[in-house]
Amino acid sequence: MREAIRKYLGARVPRYTSYPTAPHFSPDIGAETVSGWLADLAPGSNLSLYLHVPFCQKMCWYCGCNMRLVARYDPVAAYVERLIKEIHMRADALGHRQTLTHIHWGGGTPTTLSPADFQRVDAAIRERFDIAQDAEIAVEIDPRTLDQETVAALAQMGCNRASLGVQEFDPQVQLAINRVQPFDTVKQVCDWLRDAGIEALNFDLMYGLPHQTPEMLADTVKRAADLDPARIAVFGYAHVPWMAKNQRKIDEDALPSPETRFDMAEDAGILLQELGYQAIGIDHFARPDDSLAIAARNGRLRRNFQGYTTDQADALIGLGASAISALPQGYAQNVVQTNDYLRAVDEGALPVAKGLKLSAEDIWRRAVIERLMCDFAVDLEAIALRFGLTQEDFAEDFARLRPLEADGLARIDGAQVHITAEGRALARVVAAAFDVYLAGQGAVKRHATV
Repeated sequence: MREAIRKYLGARVPRYTSYPTAPHFSPDIGAETVSGWLADLAPGSNLSLYLHVPFCQKMCWYCGCNMRLVARYDPVAAYVERLIKEIHMRADALGHRQTLTHIHWGGGTPTTLSPADFQRVDAAIRERFDIAQDAEIAVEIDPRTLDQETVAALAQMGCNRASLGVQEFDPQVQLAINRVQPFDTVKQVCDWLRDAGIEALNFDLMYGLPHQTPEMLADTVKRAADLDPARIAVFGYAHVPWMAKNQRKIDEDALPSPETRFDMAEDAGILLQELGYQAIGIDHFARPDDSLAIAARNGRLRRNFQGYTTDQADALIGLGASAISALPQGYAQNVVQTNDYLRAVDEGALPVAKGLKLSAEDIWRRAVIERLMCDFAVDLEAIALRFGLTQEDFAEDFARLRPLEADGLARIDGAQVHITAEGRALARVVAAAFDVYLAGQGAVKRHATV
């Protein structure tokens, strides 16, 4: 089995936070199309809002996100003005006052915003949308730059979940990725957040970093668990220097081998379960009483651009530079560069750069891939009944699955497809069997390796 797994470790496959994936978006989808999609959302729809704040005060060399370094606040203030304008533009396009069940601030570093600007954006959201009483309001945090005044502002906004970028506690690894962040700094931020009533904390850890060893990661996992976050995600570092130029500063010779990366992920998962966390999907772990763990046990786990989620909203609206909206009709991504975003908003049209209109086949394949990524299993008979398909519609998919079954990654039982316990770390490879956009492309460089 180990030999079978080894042959797939270098596979370049998407993370499937969407299907079809972003590389297939086209500039044919623009502001006019997306305005129509928003207008078609039924009154009373539940929506999820994602706000992208691309600014950071320090450059982390491992980062592959859309971000911009700032030394002054002026660019941030200018961006906030346009973000507020876009909130009103999106609300105008909807035509009806809708309810938000999830609000997620991502980046970059959202906490680059001043407390006053956080409150201004929050006020604009509340002016145009209703917020569900049990809404999850989450923000991503860089512990190195957070202060208590910002924590107080977040609490006042109703923030009830915070995600902290921890990555690794070992000082040598921190230096190698240009993110020096002592354990005591993270602990202090956790204390501030909990004292303010923001008790649901998520930690992001990483494996596969330069100079990182399995022992270092195990120590980081234990120290992270000591701080008792509700959720811990353990992501594999995606080394894509052809896409993220800052990653060129990382010494490739110091990166762990694919086999060591695999062992790191496997060992971290075992350790986290021993420490009382429930394994969820390919890279998340949660306390059994956390909403994500409950959703996973009840078969209601979802996957979107933020990863695994409890979000059951009818549509996700992305705001800010590079943000992606997921609507019933398709996907739409905003312009990526900050200056282009400012200009587009000032011109008065939705700042859409590209997107993709979903076909009927896209929709059922998305459902299959999401269940495989969330549940490690899918009932194709149920999919066929739901979408009006026949056995013939799955013929090529089964042909792609057979070698994976022979190698022990998947098990096919009639119309049931299961990812085996041994194959779960390679769930993306199994899911890719249903990706007709990827089929026949070979090892394209747009995706990171498993």
